[in-house]
Amino acid sequence: MVIKTLYIVRHGQTDLNKQGIVQGRGMNTDLNDEGRRQADLFFKAYNNVAFDKIYISTLKRTQQSIQGFIDKGIPYEKLEGLDELAWGVHEGQASTPETKAAFLQLMRDWTAGRLDVKFENGESPNEVKARQEKALDHIMSQPDEKTVLICMHGRAMRLLLCLLTNQPLTKMESFPHQNLVLYKVTYDGDKFDIVDFNNSIHLK
Repeated sequence: MVIKTLYIVRHGQTDLNKQGIVQGRGMNTDLNDEGRRQADLFFKAYNNVAFDKIYISTLKRTQQSIQGFIDKGIPYEKLEGLDELAWGVHEGQASTPETKAAFLQLMRDWTAGRLDVKFENGESPNEVKARQEKALDHIMSQPDEKTVLICMHGRAMRLLLCLLTNQPLTKMESFPHQNLVLYKVTYDGDKFDIVDFNNSIHLK
């Protein structure tokens, strides 16, 4: 028996995504033309799903990505627990060999289990997990919301999927994603199951 179904998507493309520049929690960027096209394609594909509630991060790129559903009158709520991981001093900065090396080392630290490591002024995976747990408690404590749409961010989504599937955060890289890709997750009162993994058919 499925008690709750979560449709979890990453926001659509922004110019910084296109340029390969990390955004993070501190960059409140808009979708670009491609991102708006992706949002439109997702809306057309899932417009018939009877969502009871929408949850988004506090960053406008998530709301812009699912605005079509909000325009239908579906209630929505912003949760800072769904915000992207903060990359600190590297947010919005052009990629250089030095920054690439720094990111590579950070990923090595994280996958090796050093989950408190972070960039200056940034957040660690463990810090993101703590705020995600609060957000998840809130989302799951609403018994009348059976079918829920969640729009969030790439790195944060990877961490949330670890949390949902009861895997260590070191496994975050096992959840691939692109802009406006879908993970559909069901909850039966005991455990979460990913029933649709990294689905991008709607974008084709």
